[in-house]
Amino acid sequence: MSAPLTVVLPDAKAVKDMLTGLTGKPVGVTPGAPVTPTPRSPVSVAVYVDPQLSINALCVMDLGASAYTGAALALLPPGGAQDAVEEDGELTGMLTEALHEVVNVLSALFNVPGAPHSKLYKLYAPGEDLPGDIAGSLADFNRLDLAIDVPGYGKGALSLVIPSLGA
Repeated sequence: MSAPLTVVLPDAKAVKDMLTGLTGKPVGVTPGAPVTPTPRSPVSVAVYVDPQLSINALCVMDLGASAYTGAALALLPPGGAQDAVEEDGELTGMLTEALHEVVNVLSALFNVPGAPHSKLYKLYAPGEDLPGDIAGSLADFNRLDLAIDVPGYGKGALSLVIPSLGA
């Protein structure tokens, strides 16, 4: 009998390489603090599922990481993304759409040999209500917490979490 397939966390270099390739900018990636939503600090949450539609990974980004990676991918001017973070406290529709593409591509970080295929199931934009099971999983311990710096745009934080849902 073989061991069950499990999703594994990527390392920081894989995240750096993915974000750098995606944005076309040398994104700085260093160890960071866990990204945790609060009423004053909204987060985006990407939910990834396996072929049976079981949740197998989460990507949690603070407003800065959400806005700056999306804007860099879509080649949007930095000022609009910085206004979204510093003044509006929410993403525009265009930034949300660009962020959707960012987190969709990030699913490749979980698709390594021996792991079940992961695909993006849903993106909860900053400020959207999260289902209770997903909100509860944001603090799970199997995680990678990173600080990122998108040159020309700004800094943010990103956490990748392997939830213990149903475990």
